[in-house]
Amino acid sequence: MEPVSVVIITFNEAENIGRCIDAAAKVAAEVVVLDSYSTDGTEIIARQKGVRFFQHKFEGHIQQKNKALTFAKNEWVLSLDADEVLSEEAIQEIQQLKDWNKYDAFSFNRLNNYCGQWIKHGGWYPDRKTRLFKKSAGQWGGTNPHDKFELKNPSSVKHIDADILHYSYRTQAEHIAQSQKFSAIAAKALYATGKRNVLLKVLFAAPVKFIRDYIFRLGFLDGTNGFNIAYISAKAVYWKYSMLQQLNRTKA
Repeated sequence: MEPVSVVIITFNEAENIGRCIDAAAKVAAEVVVLDSYSTDGTEIIARQKGVRFFQHKFEGHIQQKNKALTFAKNEWVLSLDADEVLSEEAIQEIQQLKDWNKYDAFSFNRLNNYCGQWIKHGGWYPDRKTRLFKKSAGQWGGTNPHDKFELKNPSSVKHIDADILHYSYRTQAEHIAQSQKFSAIAAKALYATGKRNVLLKVLFAAPVKFIRDYIFRLGFLDGTNGFNIAYISAKAVYWKYSMLQQLNRTKA
């Protein structure tokens, strides 16, 4: 097995960081935590578990993840969010991995836990994420707050059919609050790229999102939580484009 630097960004993750580190340590030559000046017990917990701990002002998810890579000592990096945990299956797959020299990156399924229920439909699973990669093979990109690792050679990635467990939201209220926050960030990011004509998006993007996730992606099979996820996700799309439209009006 190649030496792997596990890299985690944090802000007020005292409830999550311990289990994330414990699982990651099973495959890590080192665990690096880049914190955005947490005010809870995140730093204490992380240092007690022997990680290399750093702090840096948060300037965006993409920027923070790229900054975190600079602290990794090894070429191979496993990037995790603090509310994610490697499943035992994923740990075993990484420990037994033979294709280190054949690929630049490996992707995993992400299985989301929503209000205590594992969500298997509605576009939330398998939710493939490229998380294990050569540091020199690319960088984090996308549009804040939705980051993704962008490879210089996109074809040099192999999928590992194992789960990263994501403890997303404990309550529906958390989901709504986070969606509103992320919608505002996304609207500002889109405005910065010059996105202007969004009236049709305001009118139709949210209903299309709901129908796609709840019906065509079988979100209804996840019961009440499946409906709540599809509804709030659709509302988030509406909020994003409404906020963008407002920015266009006020800054025109």
